[in-house]
Amino acid sequence: MSRHIQVTFDAHDPRALSSFWRDVLGYVHPGPPGVDLPEGADRLAAWDDFLARVGVPEEQRNTRSAIEDPDGHGPRVFFQQVPEDKVAKNRVHLDVRAAPGLRGEERMAALEAECGRLVALGATRVRRYEPDPPMSSGFIVMTDPEGNEFCLD
Repeated sequence: MSRHIQVTFDAHDPRALSSFWRDVLGYVHPGPPGVDLPEGADRLAAWDDFLARVGVPEEQRNTRSAIEDPDGHGPRVFFQQVPEDKVAKNRVHLDVRAAPGLRGEERMAALEAECGRLVALGATRVRRYEPDPPMSSGFIVMTDPEGNEFCLD
């Protein structure tokens, strides 16, 4: 029997980091529990209203955040606030499949285009690895706004 997983990020700013990864992955922020939101509603604003209504102090409202696959296939991604800085290379990272089925220069051009989009969202480009068949199709290493490494693959 397979298991469902949740990917958890430690973060200084869970709301901002979850918004970055929402845009990278095409995910959504879930709405607050028991709140029916109209289509197109600002889910983060709904969370602000919900947390205020249930009495969460303002300084505790950015201690966690989450995003979910709107199609229900991918894992939930959870962001929890931590006080310490990231001090070393992460031991687990995400590979974002940005060029499925593409090869060679067409693949690398698609990865470069996605890299440009993500840099505009706050990512940092680290390095590009050229295709090296048969073992590698080529990829781009990046970091998110808090320094977590990931690859465009």
